[in-house]
Amino acid sequence: MTKESTPLLRMVGISKAFPGVQALQDVDLTVQTGEILALVGENGAGKSTLMRILNGVYTADTGEIYWQGQKVTVHSPHEAQALGISMIHQELALIPYLDAGKNIFLGREPRGLLPGTVNWRRLYRQAQAELDALGLALNVRTPVRFFSIAQQQMIEVAKALSIDARLIVMDEPTSSLTEREVETLFEQMRRLRERGVAIIFISHRLEEVLQIADRVTVLRDGQLVGTRAVSELRAEDIVRMMVGREVGTIYERRASPPALEKVVLEVRNLTRGKRVHEVSFKLHAGEILGVAGLVGAGRTELAETIFGAHPATHGEMILDGQKVRIRRPQQAIQHGIGFVPEDRKRQGLFLRMSVAANVVMAVLSRLTRPILIHWGKVRQITAHSIEQLNIRTPSQEQRVQNLSGGNQQKVVIAKWLTLNPKVLILDEPTRGIDVGAKAEIYRLMSQLAERGVGILMISSELPEVMGVSDRILVMHEGRVTGEFDGRSATEDALMNAATGITAQEGQA
Repeated sequence: MTKESTPLLRMVGISKAFPGVQALQDVDLTVQTGEILALVGENGAGKSTLMRILNGVYTADTGEIYWQGQKVTVHSPHEAQALGISMIHQELALIPYLDAGKNIFLGREPRGLLPGTVNWRRLYRQAQAELDALGLALNVRTPVRFFSIAQQQMIEVAKALSIDARLIVMDEPTSSLTEREVETLFEQMRRLRERGVAIIFISHRLEEVLQIADRVTVLRDGQLVGTRAVSELRAEDIVRMMVGREVGTIYERRASPPALEKVVLEVRNLTRGKRVHEVSFKLHAGEILGVAGLVGAGRTELAETIFGAHPATHGEMILDGQKVRIRRPQQAIQHGIGFVPEDRKRQGLFLRMSVAANVVMAVLSRLTRPILIHWGKVRQITAHSIEQLNIRTPSQEQRVQNLSGGNQQKVVIAKWLTLNPKVLILDEPTRGIDVGAKAEIYRLMSQLAERGVGILMISSELPEVMGVSDRILVMHEGRVTGEFDGRSATEDALMNAATGITAQEGQA
């Protein structure tokens, strides 16, 4: 990290309030040239709000921003880019129907020889160079909707790096990346630091913070807790600063394994094109069945097939002893299957609608009389969900888009709990949420299992899969390559099965 008398960035006394929520209160932030500063805190601590103020998306109610020693006012992301500030948001900002090259240089296309034309050859050449620098073997002429979420995230990184920025803000950039992709990203971050580029790195993965950052700034409840050098900290110290208390193990495992007597869902030779191949398994009432695997292994595709979002081309499903045919999500819901998707904002929530409207969405037909909605029951159900899941919201009428990521995830889960599901599919249920919210979701999963709900949990984090699952399935290239007992599985064994090195059989 380069020491300078004048910081690259100073944010002084920043405050911001939304309806019913004081998001930030008198927060200071300093970033030096050529340093990686980790910005951490629980969901709702104010991290993303602070960065959106820096990027011109929000305007601070009070406070000042100094850039290279000069006071500035940032009214838009375009003005932030003009200063040399680039931001990679947690939620992807790509246009699905445009190809990777056009997304990377959107709004900054190189001009052609004639007025109003674009030099496409140069655009694609430069875009390919950015992707190659990140170690990505992707075709820049392919529409981004055909790439996985992890690949789209890396395209976002390439887009940010294509701007000759002095400061890059990365909001949870590794949340959907494999270990290899994370290391590739970190290599690029180190090179940028050596060139004098500063990075603000927002992450809930504290092991990554300790690995890559120079200093750590911690926010709690919209206020600054402090800034410390990474060399002075352990993960436990950061957690204590984040939550204001000691936190033990966050995983909630029952004292004894479930009986596994009743099979609530059986899948036989389920196939969906080239994405899911001859998958068979049994899910028992009261069991948490983890599904592990690398990005592209077919885990999400399996969940979508079971839920009817993309119907199976072959195979069968048996629910509570009865053969069922699920061709669309409405049928899955009617059979008592709930699905919390990986991308909660795009697939799980109506962001501009209220907490109450989102919570009752799965059972709305039960609350509707010939013309009118029974609002009394809506309020009653929502109040119960808010209390049961500890959803932090000023009111039932608060728009979901104004909640933190962890509380948004709780709203998605609450929606399906109103269904009293027999089977609950959770795809990356703790992606992008803080350690406190993770512990609450693990506790809820354990409680649901105790009530007899069969839970199918997909996760890219092996410690999470091993920490909460009763059994673990591992997938590779659309097939189940291993089955393990959740209490005795090792990361090495799971990774071997996930990479297709060896198929582990009969270990559950």
